[in-house]
Amino acid sequence: MAAKSNGQVLAGPTNPMVTPLLTDLYQFTMAYAYWKAGKHNERAVFDLYFRKNPFGGEYTVFAGLEECIKFIANFKLAEDEIDFVRQSLSSSCEEGFFDYLRGVDCADVEVYAIQEGSVVFPKVPLVRVEGPIAVVQLLETPFLNLINYASLVSTNAARHRFVAGESKMLLEFGLRRAQGPDGGIAASRYCYMGGFHATSNVAAGKIFGIPLRGTHSHAFVSSFMSPDEIIDKTLHSSDKSSTCEDFVSLVQTWLSKIQWSKSLNGTFGETNQSELAAFTSYALAFPDNFLALVDTYDVMRSGIPNFCAVALALNDLGYKAAGIRLDSGDLAYLSSEARKIFNIIEKEFGVPEFGKTLITASNDLNEETLDALNKQGHEVDAFGIGTHVVTCYAQAALGCVFKLVEINNQPRIKLSEDVTKVSIPCKKRSYRLFGKEGYPLVDIMTGENEPPPKVGERILCRHPFNESKRAYVVPQRVEELMKCFWHGPGGVREDLPPLKDIRERCISQLKKMRPDHMRRLNPTPYKVSVSAKLYDFIHFLWLNEAPVGELQPMLGDVASVPDVRLSVVLYGTSPFGGVLPPERGSGRWIAAGPSLFGYP
Repeated sequence: MAAKSNGQVLAGPTNPMVTPLLTDLYQFTMAYAYWKAGKHNERAVFDLYFRKNPFGGEYTVFAGLEECIKFIANFKLAEDEIDFVRQSLSSSCEEGFFDYLRGVDCADVEVYAIQEGSVVFPKVPLVRVEGPIAVVQLLETPFLNLINYASLVSTNAARHRFVAGESKMLLEFGLRRAQGPDGGIAASRYCYMGGFHATSNVAAGKIFGIPLRGTHSHAFVSSFMSPDEIIDKTLHSSDKSSTCEDFVSLVQTWLSKIQWSKSLNGTFGETNQSELAAFTSYALAFPDNFLALVDTYDVMRSGIPNFCAVALALNDLGYKAAGIRLDSGDLAYLSSEARKIFNIIEKEFGVPEFGKTLITASNDLNEETLDALNKQGHEVDAFGIGTHVVTCYAQAALGCVFKLVEINNQPRIKLSEDVTKVSIPCKKRSYRLFGKEGYPLVDIMTGENEPPPKVGERILCRHPFNESKRAYVVPQRVEELMKCFWHGPGGVREDLPPLKDIRERCISQLKKMRPDHMRRLNPTPYKVSVSAKLYDFIHFLWLNEAPVGELQPMLGDVASVPDVRLSVVLYGTSPFGGVLPPERGSGRWIAAGPSLFGYP
């Protein structure tokens, strides 16, 4: 049964396979261990974020939030699922745990997130999940699964959109190359969100209301042998006021006119008649949407003149041909030559706007080929892109992570020798600061109880881990990024917008980014920072949690090693309201290796 919140009926996730069992086994083993230790109801806070922008770029588009909210709104383990968990865990697990699972839902869970379709950056939480630790732990893998690919393909689509240019139409043709049915459905949805205009995927069109595009393949063209195969040759005019009894002959008449055209100066000779038969037959079936694939035999010698003959015959009856598709060859050259022919025909035969006939190109396109076409010069109006956009061929995964940052109001940190993997502790608030020109300047994270940045007031923005990277910013506009999207079934939350609105948000946000952040080659990194107070607290907690090492003499070294120690006073109370464990309230830190703070 679909859940209801804020007056919205929240059906389950699009894919029925997204159930509480769509998770890693260790989520259930941890849930049992929490339950066994009596910790399962402790209040925990997790951040979901990523560490590096994909595709060598400096921005990411956040997607997948709606599916996460639908998942938790309907989160409930069925009896057969509980039985399977029982079979999968150790036989030593107590039956009381499975009784506990029967009552598990997300009524006590809160989800705060950046709005779907937003441009986002590394380290800034996309989603913050608060609730009983055992329950939230069970949400980790599904949330990562629903957000990782969605955000990756949305970003990939946005990058293709940026390279192609605003004036070009982008069509997603990737279903046949996608990673299975779910990959195909999700790719269509998130390509549309990222700025594509339509999809060939009929199921995605039905589910999400995405516009559909598609005509015919080479198989349709090569299935015809000659115009004699066309039995019904009649075609009514567009206004139904007249009927052409022999549309095939009308097409042949126009082909002859094109071949003898003075302006074309004998450009066209004999064309492939089986191709002409296919085009004519397709036009009879779809006179108001005739778009021909013109590269089955020879684009310039056959495909283009055959298309023009059919298009001009349709024009006589009040129809306007939709255009052509090029699926092979030198797309820059062929599109330019085709455009020249269309312009000549418009001028010679007086057909208004025939020179603007739509030219669509496909053929395994990607960012690089789009960029190369732009540099060469082309006349393509629309690009059909498949494999490279839906499979995210250039990068396999985004790499989102889900890290514990607070439990029972005590901030927690995850340390690593790799500084990029050090988490930013405690419950935080995130803001985007804008400059005078309206561009975003920096994203800043603060402690939950810190006062928010104010317009016109100077604020110190610090790199989370590099003490020398800091700058003052005087924002002209401040936007808080995180909003509440789930507060239990009856809680007040943000509504989930329709896909079209999310797409518009994505396109609008991308337009507001500074061009140097968006460029393909050597983009300028966007700055992500923390407040001065949060910076101090991160490093305070880092020192408090890092094990104390001992400096020992080298084996065989007769010289004694002086007792060199760096003392740091640690306090027991967090500046963000949390209380540190009393036994860790003070201590000393001893340099035990390369330091991030400039010490040897």
